[in-house]
Parts: sequence; structure tokens; C-alpha cells
Amino acid sequence: MDEYSRFVDWDKMDAGAQSQDAKDLTCTEFQELKQLARQGYWAKNHSLRAKVYHKLISNIPCRTVTPDANVYRDIVVKIVGKRNSSSLPLPEFVDNSLVPTYCLNAEGIGAVRKIILCVANQFPDISFCPALPSIIALLLHYSKDEAECFEQVCRILACNDPSKRLIDQTFLAFESSCMTFGDLVNKYCQAAHKLMVAVSEDVLEVYSDWQRWLFGELPMAYIARVFDVFLVEGYKVLYRVALALLKFFHKVRAGQPLESDSIQQDIRAFVRDIAKSVSPERLLEKAFAIRLFSRKEIQLLQMANEKALQQKGITVKQKRQNVHLAVHAENFKSEIVSVKEMRDIWSWIPERFALCQPLLLFTTLEHGCSLSRFYSHSEGHEPTLLLIKTTAKEVCGAYLSTDWSERRRGGNKLSFFGTGECFVFRLQPEVERYEWVIIKHPELATTGSEPENPSSPAASMLASSSVPAEPSDRLSPFLSARHFNLPSKTASMFMAGSSECIIVGGGDGQALYLDADLNHGRTSHCNTFNNQPLCSESFQISVLEVWGFRD
Repeated sequence: MDEYSRFVDWDKMDAGAQSQDAKDLTCTEFQELKQLARQGYWAKNHSLRAKVYHKLISNIPCRTVTPDANVYRDIVVKIVGKRNSSSLPLPEFVDNSLVPTYCLNAEGIGAVRKIILCVANQFPDISFCPALPSIIALLLHYSKDEAECFEQVCRILACNDPSKRLIDQTFLAFESSCMTFGDLVNKYCQAAHKLMVAVSEDVLEVYSDWQRWLFGELPMAYIARVFDVFLVEGYKVLYRVALALLKFFHKVRAGQPLESDSIQQDIRAFVRDIAKSVSPERLLEKAFAIRLFSRKEIQLLQMANEKALQQKGITVKQKRQNVHLAVHAENFKSEIVSVKEMRDIWSWIPERFALCQPLLLFTTLEHGCSLSRFYSHSEGHEPTLLLIKTTAKEVCGAYLSTDWSERRRGGNKLSFFGTGECFVFRLQPEVERYEWVIIKHPELATTGSEPENPSSPAASMLASSSVPAEPSDRLSPFLSARHFNLPSKTASMFMAGSSECIIVGGGDGQALYLDADLNHGRTSHCNTFNNQPLCSESFQISVLEVWGFRD
């Protein structure tokens, strides 16, 4: 056995990890390290992985004064004393997290709690860090002694590179990461998200488990492979793997009844037993096949979610408002949708707005069928929700990310604006949410076009329902230019408005066009993915409502 075996129970360890083939790691270039980590170059050699971890963690930029191994040796006796390590109470910031044992022996299991207490002593600013027990337990497998493990954990916690996010250490950071994950699921795992909405009372509560899937439920062989890449590529890897886990869960469990009364418990059980259906290699392959936003885009989304939480006064450990409670049955009344349908819509909107309550701004039943009144009641609100019920009992709508006042930038011409967070949806006869599509050639649009004319405003936005990949240094139109104070060139065009009509570009080739009298509308549909149309190609409006978001 090697010098890094002190805390390992080799009877539990994967036999492949005991390989002692002579290997070394000499590369320092990021791209090469990235490929080796993804390929599992050091996964089959315990000693090599320990050395690589030490090297990668030693290169993390840290605060000037970061506790090291000597600090641990100085404080551990004072903090732990003669108490039995297995009975040591955990600090509140780990939030009753699982303390996984992985493949640790008895000494290693006891060492986890000792190190956690010493970390709490040296990092009084940590208020919420449920991933910490798992990370300490994992690193103990590759440490010579407790002090070395303590030092490595401290370096991860003390990272001061603003571009390198590693571990959430406050409730605000943790909660916003859960909201960001919910946003990503909504965009990249729509089938799984649809299942969550159907079977869960609170989808946000389900997604708040995402870090537990990784740092708690995943078996040792899997989390170690994830950690290999995490140390090289950073936080984004965690989102990728969690999305892949959800995709596999949906694939394996689709159509099957729940095994328990809780979808949360079912996902946890699936992750614990993932070896029955998915290998570590296949999990990572799936994770990196997802065409995820750039690191910069995810960071901006995280910042937006943090800002929304701060505006709610959430900065320390406290329970988040139940997203469904944002739509209260006793004070919600719509002539178009039920409370249940509104809650389903709420599960689709960006998480930072799911904290808000719906506020009725405009309804044709009260304010009449006037586009000018539509604008006057909707302006000043961002975002808004458009709901339409046709005379044929069809129900559709759109989530609109941008204030309608933006249309004035174009003067009297049809003005295009909005962001990629816009989407259209259908509730009746069947529920369907359509992903966004960029308006390709707005300059071709003319307000006087006939609906049959392929150059009409609605048709011009359907040149293609696929969006070309953006260079990694550019911002995705998914993010709101106004919210982040970004230059206008980063925004794309998904809404259009004039005195004669309004247009909303949805996705999968869907577009909604409403005439000025708000009595008639039409849709355009591109059969790229053979989706069902949003509603009838031409329809009469029975009721139209616009909803805002109230803090």
C-alpha cells in the first residue's frame, strides 16, 4: 500500500483504484489537464490521484493568511480534546448534511468530524456549507494525515480568485446556486422538468437537492471522477453532472410509478444506486455532451438570482418561500387559467422571478380591446405574462422578459427587442412549453403584410428554429441585457410592438401575432421538430390578460 492509504478501507475501494502502474503527470497546460481529467488519467492509480490533487489544490490562489497543516496540529487537541470523534457535534453550517463514509476506515470516519470542527474554528465567516463533509471525506482518501487534508480543504475554501468559484459558503450563495440550477433544468432538461412539475408539490425544493446528489448520494467511484474534473474546470462541472443525473433519472424512470411518496427520495435513491444503470464514464460523457452556457453567462445568471434573494432579505440561513405559495388560491383569480395552471407556468419562469406573486395588470374584460390601453397598463413592468383564451377554448400565452416601453426606440416603426428568456406556451388542449428562437431578419418585417405573406413579421422570425453557437466570450441572448446593464448588442430580438400589432417569438418555430383590436390573432409554425402548433393558425380572442410580478 502507498503512503496515502492511512484512512482507506481497501475492501470497500474499487479494485481498479489500487493499480500501481508507474504513471506521472508532467503537463501544466490547462487544455491538456482538462482532457486528462475528463478521460480519467489518474483515476486508476490511487497514489497518482493523491499527488495530482495535491498539485492542483496547491495552485489555487488563496488569501494571504490561509490555515495550513501546522495550524491544524496546533488547534486540534484544544478543539476536540478527549471526546470520541464519532460523537462530535457538527457545526450548524453543514445543515445536518450527510457525512458520507465512502471507502474510509474507522480512523478516517472519525477524522472527518475533527477536521470539520477545526475548519469551523478557522473560518467563522462560513454560514452555510452542506458540501463540506463530503469534500473532506473524499480528500481524506488521498491524504497522508489529517493535517494535510485540513490544509487542502482550507485552500479550497480560501480561494480568492473572483473568476474561480469552488464551494458555496453562505446560504445566499447556496440558495442562488439552487435557483440557477432550476433555471438550467428548465432550459436543458425540459422532459425531466415536466415530470418534476407533474409529481412534485414544490419543484424548487427538488432542485435544492442538486448538491446533495453530488456531495452525499453519489458513490465514491463517481464523485471522485467528478472531483477530478472539478479541480481543473471549476463549479460549472457540478451543474453539468447534476443535469446529467436528472436526464438519466428521467430516462430510466420515465413511465414508472414513484417508488416512494416523494420524488426527492426517488432521485436520491437513484443516485445512490446509479451503478446499476450508468457507469462513471457514461455519466461524464452525458454531462459534457450538454451544450451549456459559458462560465461567464452562468456567473451572470447566478448574480441575478443572488440579487433577487437579497431584495427579499435573504442573506443568512432561512427557509426559502415555497414557489407554489407565490400563487395563493385565496387571492388569485383569472378568467383564463386555474391556480394549478398558473403554478405550472410559474415553474417555467426564471427562478429569480418565481419568488414574486402574480399581479393582474390588464384584462380585456375590464379594460376593453385596445392595444394602446394594453401598452399603458403593461409598461413599467418587467417581466410580464401574457395569457390568451380563444373562442375555440384554446389557451396559450407568453412569458415576456422586457418592458413593452422598449418598443418606442423604433419610433412609429415596428420595433424588435426582448431577450432569450422569452417563451410561448400552450395550456389547452395540451400543455406545451416552446423554447425560444431568435428573430432572424427583423428588417424584412412590415406591419402591412398579410398573414399569408411569408415576409410577414411573424414569418420573418421563423427563418430557423435553431440558434448558432455563440463564441465563448460572447453573452447568450438568454440573459437579460437590461438586468445586467449589458450593451444592447448582446440582446437579441424576441418581441415586437407598434400601434398596429404585437409579435412574440417563441421557440421550435412558434410565433404569436396579435392585431391592434386585440380581437384577432394568428400563429406561425415551422415543422422543424414536428411540434403541435401553439393554437389555431387564425383565431378569435375571447379573453386576454397581462400579469406582472409583485414582490
